[in-house]
Amino acid sequence: MATLILVRHGRSTANTAGLLAGWTPGVALDERGAEQAAALPGRLAGVPLAVAVSSPLQRCQETLAPLLAARPGLTVHTDERIGECHYGDWSGRKLSELSEEPLMKIVQQHPSAAAFPGGESMRAMQARAVDAVREWNARIEEEHGSDAVFLMCSHGDIIKSLVADALGMHLDLFQRIHVDPCSVTAIRYTPTRPFVFRLGDTGDFGSLVPRAPSDKAAEDGGNAVVGGGAGAA
Repeated sequence: MATLILVRHGRSTANTAGLLAGWTPGVALDERGAEQAAALPGRLAGVPLAVAVSSPLQRCQETLAPLLAARPGLTVHTDERIGECHYGDWSGRKLSELSEEPLMKIVQQHPSAAAFPGGESMRAMQARAVDAVREWNARIEEEHGSDAVFLMCSHGDIIKSLVADALGMHLDLFQRIHVDPCSVTAIRYTPTRPFVFRLGDTGDFGSLVPRAPSDKAAEDGGNAVVGGGAGAA
């Protein structure tokens, strides 16, 4: 089947503010995120893309804009199923505050049982994203052949859940996966199993530099940054 390139959106204003954006409207790329998006066409130069599929959220649309400008013939589709997790009442709140919520322990250690008040469960989030990928895989293969490559621009928790599915990992282990802003993850799907060829590739080692205090505090405590974090400075 087709090869999927997953791109997390560039760094956003919510990332740098330490907020859990979710579906909060008006969350855009910050200056660093715009630079990351501008570099994406060069990073993917030479990779033939059959189509692009994007989350409907602004930060993903902005991330893909330079790539679409560089490839005017590339068709882009919007699919809500790869939109960010619906965090409900948690949306727009500071991650530092959310870390004190009792539900955070479930999100970190038993995410398959986590359901956000006024939002959705993490299990439902993964299921809709996996369904979207499987359907797009079949469509791309039918229209463009089994060697086709297509791109999806999505969000940290969505991409982590898709990687977990591809690796045959239970959702309860997906917090062990990390993907930086504008990182590239590549999964080749076959009739019998997926193969993960790239995971959170940013093209440099900046993400190994000590992180911002908000991200570092979470990781030092053994917790993942819900929503994906701001990445390297």
